[in-house]
Amino acid sequence: MHLSEQEIIRRQNLQAIEALGIAPYPAELFDVSHHAAHIKAVYQEGAEGFDNVRLAGRIMMVRDMGKACFAELQDSSGRIQIYVRRDDICPGDDKRLFDEFFKKLLDIGDFIGVEGFVFRTRTGEITLHVRSLKLLSKALRPLPIVKTDAEGNVYDAFNDPELRHRMRYVDLVVNAGVKDTFILRSKMIRTIRNFLDARGALEVDTPVLQNIPGGAAARPFITHHNALDIPMYLRISNELYLKRLIVGGFDWVYEFSRNFRNEGIDRTHNPEFTILEFYVAYKDYHWMMEITEQLLEKVALELHGTTDITVGEHVISFKAPFRRLGILDAIREHTGYDVSQMDEKGLREIAQNLGIETDASMGKGKLIDEIFSEKCEDHFIQPTFIMDYPVEMSPLTKRHRANPELVERFELMINGKEIANAYSELNDPIDQRERFEEQARLKERGDEEAMFIDHDFLRALEFGMPPTAGIGIGIDRLAMLMTNQRTIQEVLFFPQMRPE
Repeated sequence: MHLSEQEIIRRQNLQAIEALGIAPYPAELFDVSHHAAHIKAVYQEGAEGFDNVRLAGRIMMVRDMGKACFAELQDSSGRIQIYVRRDDICPGDDKRLFDEFFKKLLDIGDFIGVEGFVFRTRTGEITLHVRSLKLLSKALRPLPIVKTDAEGNVYDAFNDPELRHRMRYVDLVVNAGVKDTFILRSKMIRTIRNFLDARGALEVDTPVLQNIPGGAAARPFITHHNALDIPMYLRISNELYLKRLIVGGFDWVYEFSRNFRNEGIDRTHNPEFTILEFYVAYKDYHWMMEITEQLLEKVALELHGTTDITVGEHVISFKAPFRRLGILDAIREHTGYDVSQMDEKGLREIAQNLGIETDASMGKGKLIDEIFSEKCEDHFIQPTFIMDYPVEMSPLTKRHRANPELVERFELMINGKEIANAYSELNDPIDQRERFEEQARLKERGDEEAMFIDHDFLRALEFGMPPTAGIGIGIDRLAMLMTNQRTIQEVLFFPQMRPE
């Protein structure tokens, strides 16, 4: 293993610390009483409760002043200045704890625990005067030192996207605001969960390993179960399992589902991602639009106190109601072509005229989807329900009550991307079987994303499923909107990356 000069010095410091009889990785707990942000937010001169404060965190900066040092300690909440004086932590004649240990052997990034009292310096900075200090963990690699001058200019920034995403643990330590993104994401999920629970929905778990990868049009990851000697798939969706629960008698179920799709990686796609899916008996897609508006309006208000959210150069309003527009009308609006009566050949010619690449595996539904994705999707910045899709595009969706060539489906478009996909669920087992068989024919033509025939799901439908509305909401993409991030990698702690 090649070691840098800094790494060699830190290992030498580690050996010297052990030679002093100090454990570099002690096993006993350190009982923290306060956090930096809380102290800085509430401390006032003479306030009670700040005489015996115990903090723990990383050393991020040290200013040597001879017999004393100022340092910055960073805990999970932020940074606070500490003041360490030799006579306080070495009250006897032996000054090695300060002169050799604290000043020479501790490094930036080391974890320490300190105990002392809070005061204000003459410059007004809230500071912890340390009475005792303990090493909690020695860091053997140096952290990037990000510096900001008085004018706000940043130097030596740790901002390379590949390094940041690959070493998220460093990114979280040295880059202000990164942790806030993930705290906001967690609050968003908690708000959604509370919204659903308050309306009587039941949170459930369904299988990640599946015999048949159903519920979506996507290429799956394939694995093998040794004991059963069968291929298995990481789920691409939990839809068919949640609908089985509706058959079984639950009225409203939901799951935050970790899904896996063997597809490309770009700024809005990661092979592993999170979707919220919920299914509600005796409802339809019109009701689902209304509850979705209410949910997203609630999320915006809880996270930001307003329904107007800045996303890049746009201000997006999550105030209900959202615009509703048929997909065929959207294509006509943005391409000038009326594709409502076109067959596969005509659609392929339109795609060619629009400069869209196609292949022989694409059926009518896939061609319409490509035209919309390539030429229309980017135009929908404000929340818009794109609805009433051709039946060929939606093998799990109930036919439209007024036009059997369409289905009762919508996709919610925000900031030029799909955020949610919802249906009046198909509960006719005969129609569902025919749709699955059409998917099988597409798979034979080479469409790797076409659905399998799920015979157990068809059996479940034959026992009867009530009218049901269902939706899948992309949690990662919604988090991008709510935290004003340009890429999905910024809202995933550990996005998928090519091995080093």
